[in-house]
Amino acid sequence: MGIVLFVGFAFAVIGLIHFYLWKRLVKDTTRPGKWRRVGALATLVLGLLVPATLIGTRLGVTALAWPGYLWIALMFYLLVVLALLEIPMLVTRIVLRNRATATVQAAEQAAAVKTENTSTLTEPPRDEPNGIDRRLLLARGAAIFAGLTATGITAYGTRTALSAPRIDRVQINLAKLPRSMDGFRIATVSDIHLGPLAGRAHAQRVVDVINRTQADLVAVVGDLVDGSVEELGAAAAPLRDIQSRHGAFFVTGNHEYYSGAEEWLAEVERLGIRTLRNQRQLITAPGGAIDLAGVNDVDGEGSSTGGPDIAGTLRDRDRSIPVVLLAHQPVQVHEAAEHGVDLQLSGHTHGGQMVPFNYLVRLEQPVIRGYAQFGDTQLYVTNGAGFWGPPVRVGAPPQVTLVELRTR
Repeated sequence: MGIVLFVGFAFAVIGLIHFYLWKRLVKDTTRPGKWRRVGALATLVLGLLVPATLIGTRLGVTALAWPGYLWIALMFYLLVVLALLEIPMLVTRIVLRNRATATVQAAEQAAAVKTENTSTLTEPPRDEPNGIDRRLLLARGAAIFAGLTATGITAYGTRTALSAPRIDRVQINLAKLPRSMDGFRIATVSDIHLGPLAGRAHAQRVVDVINRTQADLVAVVGDLVDGSVEELGAAAAPLRDIQSRHGAFFVTGNHEYYSGAEEWLAEVERLGIRTLRNQRQLITAPGGAIDLAGVNDVDGEGSSTGGPDIAGTLRDRDRSIPVVLLAHQPVQVHEAAEHGVDLQLSGHTHGGQMVPFNYLVRLEQPVIRGYAQFGDTQLYVTNGAGFWGPPVRVGAPPQVTLVELRTR
C-alpha cells in the first residue's frame, strides 16, 4: 500500500510539473490554434516519457534512458528558472496593467472634454489589444529566457558529469596516528553508479584517476552499480586494475541492495577488492597501524547481508589505534561518534549533484560534501565519481578524494 501511495504521489507531482510547464511555455505564449495544440501534445508526450524512463530502466529497458533522463534534467531547470521568474513577471504584469488603465482613463477624460465641446458622443480609444500583445510578448520573452538558460545549464552539467573525476586533496589530522604513518593516503571514491548511461569506459576513467593518486589504500564507499552482475559485470571489469600499496576495500551503498547485493559482493571480491561487511581490517606499516572498519548500508536492514552494525564491528578493538570507518551514508556519523570512531569516510549525497537540489538532500543528511566534525569524530563526504538518474552535475563535479592522514 505504501509503494502504491508513493508511486501515485510521484505521478501526481510529475503531472503538476508538466501542467505548469505547459501553462508557462505553451498556453501563455500562443493564441488558440494549431501551435497551442502541438505544444500541448508535446508536453503530454514528455510527461509520459518521465515515468516510462524510470520504470523502463528499472526493468532493464534502456532505449529511453538518454532522452528520458536528459529531459528530466531539462525539466528540473525549466521549473527552477520559471519559478524564479514568477515574481518579476508578476511585477511587470502589474505595471503594464496600471499603465493600460491610466491610458484608458486619460483617453476617456479627453473624450469627455471633446464631447462637452462638440456635443458629440465619441467612443474613447482602447489600449486593450496593445496590452494583450505586450503580455504575450512578455510571456514569450520569459519562455525563451527560461528555455535558453535551462538548456545551457543542462548542457554544461552533462559535460561535467561525463568528464573524468577530478582529484580532491584533503589533509585530516588524527590524534592517535603513529608518526610512522604520517602522510598515509586513502583514495576515497563513491557513487560510481555503473548503469544504463555509464558503462565500462566510465569505470576505466575512474580507475585511471584512482591510480594517478598513487594512494596507500583505496576505499570504495558504496553505490558502485545500478543493475545486476549479469547486466554490468563486464562494465565493472576495469576495477580489477586498481592499484595501491595496501589494496582496495569496498562497502555497500543503498543501490547495491536494489541490484543484488550478495552477487555484487561476490563479484567485487572476484575483482580483487576486499569487501568489509560489518568487519574490521588492521592496516599495518612499520612502526604503527590503523583500524579500517566497514559497515553495510542502512538499506541492508532486512536483507541477507543485514544492516550496519557499528558497535559489533568495533567490539574488542584496541582503542590506542585510530579507526577509520567506511560508511556509505553521512548520517551514520552520529552512531560512529558514539563508538569513538576517529574518521568516517562517506559518499551517497553526490554533493547535491544538481544545484539547487542539494538543499533537499540536506534535509536527509547532516553533511552534503566536504569536512565536518561531530564531537571527536571527523567526517569527510566525497562528491562521488558518477551520477544517478540524469547524466548531469551542476555545482558538484565528480571527484576522487585523496585523504592524507597526518599526526597532530
